[in-house]
Amino acid sequence: MNEFSQSRRLLKKSDYDEVFRDAKKIASPHFIFLYCNNTIGHARLGLALSKKNIAKAHHRSRIKRLLRETFRVSHHLAAIDIVVLAKPGVSKADNPSLIDGLQRIWSKL
Repeated sequence: MNEFSQSRRLLKKSDYDEVFRDAKKIASPHFIFLYCNNTIGHARLGLALSKKNIAKAHHRSRIKRLLRETFRVSHHLAAIDIVVLAKPGVSKADNPSLIDGLQRIWSKL
């Protein structure tokens, strides 16, 4: 499916709380991925990119766009809920290196 509709996103605080409570963790140089199984039947994505780690709004927006797009084209993902946290310094990375790293992480999930 080539979309990123509301059904593919974590929208409620209770959804985020469940992931934080039951999370398994994968770390990359720029991100921390927290994930847990869901009963919905498809993967859902939640983003938690803080101003503390990414100070400029346009950097946060760019990184969110990259995360959403690489998630959207990852068709193989199981029924899991994923929350992505940014590490300090991610805004200094260029788009090709971020995309490459994200694709490697999506393939591990």
